[in-house]
Amino acid sequence: MSTQSQSHRNRSSVRRRMPLTAVAAVVALVLSACGGGGGTDPEAKKAEEKPVVQITPNIENDATDVAIDKVVKVNVAKGRLDEVMLTGAKGTKVRGTMSEDGLVWSAGDVLEPTAAYTLSVTATGNDGKQLESQTKFSTEDLGLDRQTYPSIAPLDGETVGVGMPIIVTYDLPVKNKAAFEKKMKVNATPKQEGSWYWVNDKEAHYRPRTYWQANSTIDVKLNINSVPAGGGIFGQKNRQITFKTGDKHVYRANTQTHQMDVFKNDQKIKTIPITTGKEGFITRSGVKVIIEKFERKTMNSETIGINEGDREYYNMEGVKWAMRLTFSGEFIHGAPWSVSQQGNANVSHGCTGMSDANAKFLYDMTRRGDVVETVGSDRGMTFSNGWGDWNTSYDEYQAGSALA
Repeated sequence: MSTQSQSHRNRSSVRRRMPLTAVAAVVALVLSACGGGGGTDPEAKKAEEKPVVQITPNIENDATDVAIDKVVKVNVAKGRLDEVMLTGAKGTKVRGTMSEDGLVWSAGDVLEPTAAYTLSVTATGNDGKQLESQTKFSTEDLGLDRQTYPSIAPLDGETVGVGMPIIVTYDLPVKNKAAFEKKMKVNATPKQEGSWYWVNDKEAHYRPRTYWQANSTIDVKLNINSVPAGGGIFGQKNRQITFKTGDKHVYRANTQTHQMDVFKNDQKIKTIPITTGKEGFITRSGVKVIIEKFERKTMNSETIGINEGDREYYNMEGVKWAMRLTFSGEFIHGAPWSVSQQGNANVSHGCTGMSDANAKFLYDMTRRGDVVETVGSDRGMTFSNGWGDWNTSYDEYQAGSALA
């Protein structure tokens, strides 16, 4: 999504990772004693008090191609775990959690593909003696065609407008959307209700019930590494970003009165004379969001299907202070050629034109994600033509969640 200034996946430099799902398979490392006779045999009684260690999944020493869709767990019977250490490449330790009773250790992170691991366990039996075991293994190799990588907009550290949706784009399809969405967390400060909405198998958006509060901090965590996406594909890598919203900027354009009211933090600070789309090129009504900004922009009618030779053809270089509203080509921009019509007539091919001075005023205060609310035309804004997330009710938006 180049128009959304998203970070793009570099398949040659990004190391892909993968998931784990619990499967119950067990290998027992048991110290058993030889002994016959009756239950009063002292040696047999000692053997009954020695620890029994079980590892889930079933991993034999020196195993190769171990599936990565497993969670490593260690259990002990007739004793207590003293220490469990799962070590990966270059001595990196996989974090884990020990139960309070010392009977269970569970890995808290996933296995990586094409990696060597060592699992070391020390346990003390009811007989007071220690058992030490070590299991070495390596995981399967996964190609890029089995791992899906998420790109996120906004960018980490970016400050955006209050209408900015969170947009996650996966490079391979996600069929198991519910499993992924459970791992896609958004936390806003101050707290604000919001929902995910799946546009398709590769794209999910998130927005709050109403516009973000001004000057908020929003954390996005995609803990999808190891999560099965369906069709043999897994989440490649966990991602986390933090972005902020700035002041609340809402620009209200009326195609009938030919005026735009500029609001900052709910206070009107300026009214700008405008011209919008003429008959045949009507400007869309609805809620639009600033997608990108250009100090200078070449505008050619061929991008909207008007070719050279048509009386409506145009090719204007260096149009000033242009801000994109739709993927189909609606912009706010300076239009010095139509100043005499601004405020009293619609003469554009769909863009919202104004004087260069007013366009620069707006450009200087605007961030991507700022809101433009257009009224007055019978041509409606659509969800997919730009960031049209606000043109559906919140109830409908919630219904687009995989967890609805």
